[in-house]
Amino acid sequence: MTEITLQPNEGKKLERLVAGENYLRFPIKTHVIKSTDNIEEIAKQYLAPLIQAGDMVAISEKVVAITQGRSYPIKDIHPSWLAKLLVMFVFKPKWGIGLGSPWTMELALREAGAPRILFAALVSALTKPFGVRGVFYRVAGKNINAIDGPTPYTLPPYNEYAKLAPKDPDKVAQKLSELLKVGVAIIDANDIGVNVLGVSNGVDMGLINELFKDNPLGQTTEQTPLCIIRKK
Repeated sequence: MTEITLQPNEGKKLERLVAGENYLRFPIKTHVIKSTDNIEEIAKQYLAPLIQAGDMVAISEKVVAITQGRSYPIKDIHPSWLAKLLVMFVFKPKWGIGLGSPWTMELALREAGAPRILFAALVSALTKPFGVRGVFYRVAGKNINAIDGPTPYTLPPYNEYAKLAPKDPDKVAQKLSELLKVGVAIIDANDIGVNVLGVSNGVDMGLINELFKDNPLGQTTEQTPLCIIRKK
């Protein structure tokens, strides 16, 4: 087996203790992945030579979405009047853009439909005074919370793109698991948390959540959308 000697991303750690077990999270650097790439070929090229029995693999949902053709140049997205209106009411965090741009809001409207987005916004507005958070995304569904858009720190050329969540992430994870012979998770992680979008059979979503709370893959130009997880 090929021995992994990679270093953690800047400001990150390789090790994480979860439920009394030490795990190593090896970030795997790739080329800049484009819509012409195939996620299975990427797995064969970058992951297959390094994997050992008992490993798990985590893959950024962004590269899965890109290879599915679900990432779009913002110049090709023409926001509707409704998208421009709704975005005025979106909280804009420091760590990302989410639905805080007319381009990403337009993608949300296309993905979930205007009636569902409007209903989700209404329910969210009614529950917000009671301190209930995350209602909008739960009601909207369709992994709307994984929609993202351009930020100044996004790796080019995707600093001028907006993207949907990957389609059928559980199926993608299972297919890659059968290819690599290890458990696979597809994750949406940033510096404030992680959302596990899809897993192959037998993968513990709770464990993946804990392993990626500190976002070892980074948030800017690390170019490490793949991760091999190994018990120390």
